[in-house]
Amino acid sequence: MKTLISFFKKETVFCVSFLLALLSAFAVHPDSSYLTYPDYRTLALLFCLMIIVAGFQSLGVFSLLGESLLKRARTLRRLSLIMVLLCFFCSMIITNDVTLITFVPFTLLVFEMIGKEERILKLVVMETIAANLGSMATPIGNPQNLYLYSASGISVAEFFQAVLPYAGLALIMLIGILLAEKEEPLDKMLPSHGTQERILPSLLPFLALLFLCLLVVLRILPCAPVLVCVAAAVLIINRKLFCAVDYFLLLTFLCFFIFIGNVKRIPEINELLISLVDGHELWAGILASQVISNVPAAILLAGFTDNFAVLITAVNLGGLGTLIASLASLISFKFYAKKFPHKKGEFMKIFTFWNLAFLLILTGAAVLLS
Repeated sequence: MKTLISFFKKETVFCVSFLLALLSAFAVHPDSSYLTYPDYRTLALLFCLMIIVAGFQSLGVFSLLGESLLKRARTLRRLSLIMVLLCFFCSMIITNDVTLITFVPFTLLVFEMIGKEERILKLVVMETIAANLGSMATPIGNPQNLYLYSASGISVAEFFQAVLPYAGLALIMLIGILLAEKEEPLDKMLPSHGTQERILPSLLPFLALLFLCLLVVLRILPCAPVLVCVAAAVLIINRKLFCAVDYFLLLTFLCFFIFIGNVKRIPEINELLISLVDGHELWAGILASQVISNVPAAILLAGFTDNFAVLITAVNLGGLGTLIASLASLISFKFYAKKFPHKKGEFMKIFTFWNLAFLLILTGAAVLLS
């Protein structure tokens, strides 16, 4: 029983998606149409990107990048700015959750070493916001973007028009908040844990695979050959990377595909959801994300609207707000709570304050621009 409870806590979204898929199967009995539900292209791309990023992590690429940039910091304000900008821009390529897994522990280590633990809480919150909003700027920055861009068929120009104004405004806000911080000189050396080995030869195959995936995202190459190529290459280079893939995320997508496919075959529910979502994508995406997080919200709402540009904006902005609005935010909370278990309540207060502030300002901008 304890094992089941622990599994539910760890994979709550998957468990909920599985339950929804199972319940919907009683209303629409399994048949050959089930095979048409999943977006196989999105699932394949998500698998490829996760395993490629795991390859980057195994080489220590991101830690080396962070350490290299931090050596240039001379003040606390500049140090904080570098950490947040790392999260903002790295999340565009390696996704928001991987960015936080990489840089939040690094932040805890650095600021503990220089004796500035009082600055950690706000900085981790800013890094979390930066990763969530930076990731919205590219089709591969987070799972909801990858799915909506792939499933919708919108152009690259339409995608960037839907996200760049808000990512740009968020960047300006983050820089402004950090520049308002008190300036203090660094009086201790920063840690250096990176290897000096040349990693470029080992990195090149993963860069090539990432380039192939980007060509699939841009609809230049078909998905199936690239999937085979990535799987074969990883099998040769480092087969342990297959264990680093978040298969429960893939299964969560699959379960939601089944649930939505079944719901769309129930006329009364389908018509009701269309009436609730169609024309109200911005508010539906933001509000749904607060309760079920933005990835499930994107998959769910995409089945009941054709206005994908607004929906992309909505679920990305919806990642702000509550702690569960973006599951990546839970990563930051877990790292911080493990280090400072007595400050969980304080984290929630600071996190909620800044997330709501960003959400209100960016939603206001979305209302004006839509």
